[in-house]
Amino acid sequence: MTGNNLAIIILAAGQGTRMKSRLPKVLHPIGGRPLVGHVLTTAARLSAAHVEVVVRHERDQVVAALAESYPDAVFVDQDEVPGTGRAVQVAIDALPAEFDGDVLVLSGDVPLLEVDTLRALIEGHRAAAAAATLLSARLDDPTGYGRVIRDASGTVQRIVEQKDATAEEAAVTEINAGVYVFRAPDLRTQLARVTQDNAQGEMYLTTVIELLRAEEQPVAAEIAADTASTFGINDRIQLAEAGRVLNDRIVRHWQRQGVTVVDPATTWIDDDAVLAADVTLLPNTQILRATTIGAGAVVGPDTTLVGCEVGEDATVRRTDATFAVIGAEATVGPFSFLRPGTVLGAKGKIGAYVETKNAEIGEGSKVPHLSYVGDATIGRGVNLGASTITANYDDVNKHRTVVEDEVHTGSHTTLVAPVRLGAGAKTGAGAVVRKDVPAGALAMSVAPQRNIDGWVENNRAGTGAADAAARARAAE
Repeated sequence: MTGNNLAIIILAAGQGTRMKSRLPKVLHPIGGRPLVGHVLTTAARLSAAHVEVVVRHERDQVVAALAESYPDAVFVDQDEVPGTGRAVQVAIDALPAEFDGDVLVLSGDVPLLEVDTLRALIEGHRAAAAAATLLSARLDDPTGYGRVIRDASGTVQRIVEQKDATAEEAAVTEINAGVYVFRAPDLRTQLARVTQDNAQGEMYLTTVIELLRAEEQPVAAEIAADTASTFGINDRIQLAEAGRVLNDRIVRHWQRQGVTVVDPATTWIDDDAVLAADVTLLPNTQILRATTIGAGAVVGPDTTLVGCEVGEDATVRRTDATFAVIGAEATVGPFSFLRPGTVLGAKGKIGAYVETKNAEIGEGSKVPHLSYVGDATIGRGVNLGASTITANYDDVNKHRTVVEDEVHTGSHTTLVAPVRLGAGAKTGAGAVVRKDVPAGALAMSVAPQRNIDGWVENNRAGTGAADAAARARAAE
């Protein structure tokens, strides 16, 4: 079911007023992709000859968001004539005139459909030699959906939008999922006959079904086995529900692949993430964007990784990391903040309350705690003492710090970039390093210590400290 006999039209022109958002409805994300992105991803797996996306509301924003990720999609503009029928009509007109295969129509706000469902729908359509086949579902509460009206024999007769339905029709629980397969010639013919004579003054695509049945053309319907897959998104409540359904699917997929998810209810994994067997995800963990995690790694609890790469047997706990690379057997956290460009080598360590940015930290090197490492290259076997910082910004430009292999810094060292510490160099506690340090040298910036006897008693008389000092003096 691939190749030149299938075209796919995705409807993404609506405003989505119930979202109450400046962002077009079809661009609201779940699982790391916009709603329409999920539809396009599924469509791509069908290898259709043509994939068209019909746009109108905020069309430039929609096209800009999708064009790079889906280069094979053709964007078609809907004109001022409202309705799904008109949207499909302009898309059909944009197909080659000689195309006479099947047309699969999808909605950009129905993101949970799986490719196997669509393959079955197309195969059933072709096996029945139907002029049109629609996907339906049975819902306990069909409010808001168009109803599928059948005759006494069970044959589909028409689809009625809720606003146009009689009380009897509104009581029907079989709903239209907004997914159709049409024979292209029949679709072209019937769309030309669709009017705007309805409560909304729109060209309904569903009218095509009624027109086909009036000509006794065969119309079939496949009831979806998984009703959740047909969910359409109209408001933020439905968006959250769909996000949860999608995340449950993704979590179960990775559990079947050998990933331990300790608490699926608090674990979120984006659709593009890739996890190896024997990864363990602890509660309250988010694996977002195209994050990859190697075998045996433990991530969490309370961790968010965005577009990161985590090596085998690494440990990342209570950490926020974005576009960072964490090497095999490395440890990160707790309470670490890894900003873009962080690369931590194998068996390295980024410890508690450490922030890194655009920093390469070599194999076996450690930034244990309370430090900031930004715009830096750190060699192998380095140990940065507590509260070491790279002062990378001079109020105009960012500068880079280079720390060569086996350097150890004392606590509270400040490295004022641009500066280089040679291999094996050391710094004293509290050093402020403004000049390059030769290999093997000790850098210190210490003034002689001066003690002023009696200062506390003279300047803080009556305090607990002054009293304690007086007692100590008496004891001496």
